[in-house]
Amino acid sequence: MNMLIFLIPIALFLGGLGLFAFLWSLKSGQYEDLDGAAWRAITEDEDHPAR
Repeated sequence: MNMLIFLIPIALFLGGLGLFAFLWSLKSGQYEDLDGAAWRAITEDEDHPAR
């Protein structure tokens, strides 16, 4: 029972930290162009010569 005194605040802090990180990523535009990143990952780079 004594461990719950430590574990509950730690869990609430980590949950709040995760929520803050998610809201920050929304505000900074991390999820704006999901299709563009997918296409850039599979297209070949024309800047580098082929081996």
